[in-house]
Amino acid sequence: MGGSLSSREFNQDTSRAKKAASEGPVFITDRGKPAHVLLSIEDYQRITGGHRKIADALAMPDLADSEFDPPRVNIGLRPADFS
Repeated sequence: MGGSLSSREFNQDTSRAKKAASEGPVFITDRGKPAHVLLSIEDYQRITGGHRKIADALAMPDLADSEFDPPRVNIGLRPADFS
């Protein structure tokens, strides 16, 4: 069930961290305090509802060719009445 690793342990054994993340979140600590969380993609998608936000896509330039199809929003505009 996930676990906790120090930053040093994470850097030295990423495969161990990945295995642990397949069983639950792995907290990566820095100076003894939680600093990051490593999740499996399935857990990430479950938490986020499977929807990637535009800010996430922009923060990942290597995924520039990925599809992004935001949902259409109907605002229902009507003319303003200035009388």
